[in-house]
Amino acid sequence: MNRFVLTTMCYIQKDNQTLLLHRIKKEDDINQGKWIGVGGKLEKGEFPEECLKREIFEETGLTVKDIHLHGFVVFPSLYHGEDEGMFVYSCKYFQGNIKECDEGVLQWIDNDKINHLPMWEGDYHFFDWLKDDKFHNAKIVYENDKIVEYKEESY
Repeated sequence: MNRFVLTTMCYIQKDNQTLLLHRIKKEDDINQGKWIGVGGKLEKGEFPEECLKREIFEETGLTVKDIHLHGFVVFPSLYHGEDEGMFVYSCKYFQGNIKECDEGVLQWIDNDKINHLPMWEGDYHFFDWLKDDKFHNAKIVYENDKIVEYKEESY
């Protein structure tokens, strides 16, 4: 049976910087060594916004006040052979103080330096999504951490 894992990811932004998580602390981590947005897997009965707010608080200590959904992406067979569906958000309004994260190191990164960080190739596209008011749908197929297929539609 093919299981579909649903996840969320958010780019928290302030003053031309984005809060990113450098995944360097977890064992057997699909994101090992990469810089990613904050988020995680939906728990049973959660809707995406609940998941996102919970994950942001758990990982950063921040409480988000306003989130914006930019799109949805499907990664066939990415998550240990299972398909992953990910809701991509941004947030500019939040409160609280950043705490230490047990999954990696949180750091504010200048937006003009993000393209030079080791990330999933597809994540670079998501930063373009934040620049318009369209809703984006994408399918990204990876083999050995490289994109072999990228399809996108926006509305």
